[in-house]
Amino acid sequence: MALRPSADPASYRAAPLTYPEVGGTASESMPSAGYHHVRESRPLGRGVELFDEAARRLLRWDMHRGAGLAVRATAVEAEPDAIVVLGLGPIRIPCRVVDVFDRVDRVDGIDDRTDARRERGFAYGTLPGHPERGEERFVVRYDERTGAVSAHIRAFSTAGNAVVALGGPLNRLVQRVATRRYLDALLPTWSRP
Repeated sequence: MALRPSADPASYRAAPLTYPEVGGTASESMPSAGYHHVRESRPLGRGVELFDEAARRLLRWDMHRGAGLAVRATAVEAEPDAIVVLGLGPIRIPCRVVDVFDRVDRVDGIDDRTDARRERGFAYGTLPGHPERGEERFVVRYDERTGAVSAHIRAFSTAGNAVVALGGPLNRLVQRVATRRYLDALLPTWSRP
C-alpha cells in the first residue's frame, strides 16, 4: 500500500480488514487483548420521529460529516461490505462496513406489558492505511415504553502503525473528541452545542 492511503473507496474492495475479531463490537464483552475500549452514549430526545431522523443521519454518513469529516463511500447508505474513506485534512481513514442492523428487541416488562427497544445502526472495521486497527459500532436506540431516543458508540482499537503508537495518550484524546463530535452530530439541530 502507498505511503498515503487512497481517497478512492473502490481501491479497497479487495483489501482485508486489519484485525481478526470481526464483529467484536456486537457484544458488551469486546476483545480485550491489547485493545483500548470506547463505550459512550448520549440521550438525543424523545419520539419515534427523532429516532427515524437520527438513524437516517447515521446510516447516510451524515453523522461523520457533522463531526467534520469528509466522506467518500461506495454506497449512499451504510450497507454490508460498503467501503468508506473518511478524511480529516490530509489524513485518510479507510473502513469496511461489517454489520448493518435494524432490529426490535422485545422484553417482558413490569405490569404484564411487553416493552420493546428498537435499534438501527452499523459497525465498520479498519482497512490497511487506517491509523488504527479495530472496529467501531454506532447505534441509535428507541425505547417504545418511554419514548427515549439515545445514541451509543462502542469500539475497540489499537495503533495501526509505529507512528500512531508513539502518539499514545494523544491518540486517545483524539478518539474521545471524535466520539463526542459523532454523538453531537446526532443531536436534533435545535439542541446541538
